Amino acid sequence: HVQLVESGGGSVQTGGSLRLSCAVVGYTDCNYAMSWYRQAPRKEREFVAEVQRSGGTTYADSVKGRFTISQDNAKTTVSLQMNSLKPEDTATYYCKAEDKYQLRGFCPPLWGQGTQVTVSS
Repeated sequence: HVQLVESGGGSVQTGGSLRLSCAVVGYTDCNYAMSWYRQAPRKEREFVAEVQRSGGTTYADSVKGRFTISQDNAKTTVSLQMNSLKPEDTATYYCKAEDKYQLRGFCPPLWGQGTQVTVSS
């Protein structure tokens, strides 16, 4: 029943901004840490950013200083503010939810359906 719902993708010119959102929809007892990955055509999926349940964040070197990940107080929604976008940021962006400690039962990772981000030069 639980799923990740993504929104906010689109097309912008170099230097523009987009804000992606990912929501955990449906009931769950799992304590998910949420993150963003991206996959460009003919490329492997790569890590972009993660927010821990403590609020700590981790970023790929390629997006440090440009992207900001954040979550709501309920820890069921995560956003990715993307500034100073470059053509190399063009990819399908996927939200991921992962329970790292499994304290409340079996909680398999969840993936969103993906949202397209296109940055033109």
